[in-house]
Amino acid sequence: MRIGGFVPFTSIDYPGELAAVVFCQGCPWRCSYCHNPHLLDARSTELLDWQALLEVLSLRKGLLDAVVFSGGEPTLQDALPGAITEVKKMGFKVGLHTGGCYPDRLEQLLPLIDWVGLDIKDLPEHYPALTGTPGSGERAWKSLELLQASGVPFEVRTTCYPELPAARLEQLTSRLEGLGIVHHNLQEYRPV
Repeated sequence: MRIGGFVPFTSIDYPGELAAVVFCQGCPWRCSYCHNPHLLDARSTELLDWQALLEVLSLRKGLLDAVVFSGGEPTLQDALPGAITEVKKMGFKVGLHTGGCYPDRLEQLLPLIDWVGLDIKDLPEHYPALTGTPGSGERAWKSLELLQASGVPFEVRTTCYPELPAARLEQLTSRLEGLGIVHHNLQEYRPV
């Protein structure tokens, strides 16, 4: 695992659960408002040791309910399924924060995951200008479709970044409501 950061305790990253957060290094998208720009470069050499984090987590058994894999983009990591399995064997629930970059990988992970926070940034056609990646909107919305079909509890999150017009946010919210999305969390943009 390529780990760029770790938070040993949080009450806000997995609804209703006390959790630790493992920040995975690397993201294929370059969103202008990224809250964790230090995690973008997958080639970073300033990494935390996965085995050392497992030791820390073993000491947190009984104090924490869950471990959340965030990023960066955790589904970028080939070692993620094994890491999730290790954490589950320790008795923790597993949460995943994802932008939905890799719907096929997400689909493979869903049987292992207890909860997902999916970042839906905008309407699909506006993603390339935001992420710098053609086809990114289709991938994110495909991830939403897979998540809805999976039965895994989730929430959709949208950051209200400065360039997102209010009218488009209303369109986005309406479209999500039309799909039956119950949990849509609007996040405040915070400059870094």
